Amino acid sequence: MDNKVLRKLFLGFIHIHILYHAKEHAIYGSWMLEELQEHGYEISAGTLYPILHSMENDGLLDKHEVNVNGKIRKYYRITSKGKEVLIEARAKAYELFKEIK
Repeated sequence: MDNKVLRKLFLGFIHIHILYHAKEHAIYGSWMLEELQEHGYEISAGTLYPILHSMENDGLLDKHEVNVNGKIRKYYRITSKGKEVLIEARAKAYELFKEIK
């Protein structure tokens, strides 16, 4: 299977995962990397961090910084716009699942 095609497809799924977890609790990059890897996504920090920044710029995530053992950790939470997008994405994903199962 063409890895590039799957990668493009899975990027959308990754965005949905991020929104879901950022709704449940504040997330940070390294935690999110581990979570995605547990679900079988092969993603690097060099891919994830630009996604997080883009989602913040799009108003889907809100960032706050916390000093953790002398290092600044960036935590992300979902915004109200992000919640709306997640609701719509969930509905579309469910519709697609029913169709392809």
